[in-house]
Amino acid sequence: MWKWPLAVLIVVAAEIYGFDLVASRVGVGNTFLLTIVTSVIGMVMMRFEGRKVLEDSRARMNAGQVPGRNLVDGLCVFIGGILLVVPGFLTDIVGFTMVFPLTRPLYRFLILRWLERKMKDGKITIYRR
Repeated sequence: MWKWPLAVLIVVAAEIYGFDLVASRVGVGNTFLLTIVTSVIGMVMMRFEGRKVLEDSRARMNAGQVPGRNLVDGLCVFIGGILLVVPGFLTDIVGFTMVFPLTRPLYRFLILRWLERKMKDGKITIYRR
């Protein structure tokens, strides 16, 4: 119950500290500009990677295969894109690593492990037709 509010509070405090640290080094105007530039680059990157994941998923489905890994990749791109749009340097770092294809397998592994644990505990149920 206390995990999410505490996590949000810690992230907000870390982002404020990051803004203060960067602003003291490069100036307030450059910090604001850097925040805008990282958000724009993140949106472009998310759009490109999202389109690529969608095309890969369609190709797998047309071949009669289940696009399981691609669905998790799509989830990573979506979450990473949201983090990139949120202003802040810590969220930008995590967002870029989620959207970037070379670092995405780390998050894919963590998400799949989390899903497996939830399914074993009975907190996630899959209904088949």
